[in-house]
Amino acid sequence: MEEEVPLVGGNVTVGLVRVGDTVRRPAGAWTPTVHALLTHLHDVGFDGAPRSLGLDERGRHVVEWIDGAVTHPYEPGPSLVEVGRLARRLHDATAGFVAPADAVWGTVIPPDGDDLVVHHDLASWNLVHGAGRVVLIDWDAAGPGTRLGDLAWAAISFADLDPAGVRALADGYGLDEADRRALAALLPRRAQGMVDLLRTGGEPWSRLAAEGHLTTWEATTARARAAVPDVEGALLA
Repeated sequence: MEEEVPLVGGNVTVGLVRVGDTVRRPAGAWTPTVHALLTHLHDVGFDGAPRSLGLDERGRHVVEWIDGAVTHPYEPGPSLVEVGRLARRLHDATAGFVAPADAVWGTVIPPDGDDLVVHHDLASWNLVHGAGRVVLIDWDAAGPGTRLGDLAWAAISFADLDPAGVRALADGYGLDEADRRALAALLPRRAQGMVDLLRTGGEPWSRLAAEGHLTTWEATTARARAAVPDVEGALLA
């Protein structure tokens, strides 16, 4: 057996280890569905997600190790336009995914719709770049949602609600005028979803709330409400 190297630094999932060129993740009821999704993405040629390799002898989910740097806090790496393009390629790829009849999803924040399967945590802390690839990791929260829901989360995480940054994401994605207006309006609701989860979601969310995450996300939600006019102006300029 190769050495297991603990992977630390995340707020939610514990027990992650690296074994050679793989990552072993604790499995949940959603793991078979996530495996089907990642297999679909690999089969259609989307290289922005790790390949799923099934379960190991201990019942852990085995996924491809991605060699590179995590972009959080967001720093020079993929540009915001490139992040927008990645999100568009992802959504175009998942639009053709047919979930198993017994699909179980691990989504923790109620989405604003269910147009297609999305990542639900399209954030700088889940983006690895290096070795010629830009890859989204941590797919446990994936599930039915909307394109704009994912983009709104990216606008909060990657762009920190900066109007010019949100505009770059939208340009990379190729949003039309109607969707640009809708994206700006969705920002406070998307941030409020995190506040609600921290208030009522049980563990590990109550622990994170006590550690200060609730205060941070309440402030972020207030900033999102205040930013809507400026973001809309930048998106439509």
